[in-house]
Amino acid sequence: MKIIRSKDFTASRAWGALDITNMNGITTRLHWTNQPYKWHVNEGEEIFAVLNGSVEMRYKENGKELSTVLQAGDIFHASVGTEHVAHPIGEARILVVEREGSV
Repeated sequence: MKIIRSKDFTASRAWGALDITNMNGITTRLHWTNQPYKWHVNEGEEIFAVLNGSVEMRYKENGKELSTVLQAGDIFHASVGTEHVAHPIGEARILVVEREGSV
């Protein structure tokens, strides 16, 4: 059993993570960041839940770049093949559920 106080988690570098669990190849990780990630496509689907802070999520749909601002409590589901990049607005803590080994 674990109790994790996400608001207290800080990593030593942007996108540093606390591994919470691995369930049959699906990982759940808590990330802390204050810097953008990189454009990428995951190997499979991804759930991206903002727990603290705000994140501008940029993504491509039919070759067109779009974006939305995610607030605490918002969830972004990247379906297979969705190219995306997260840009935190200040500090953010994000819960990410994805296939083990995804970018």
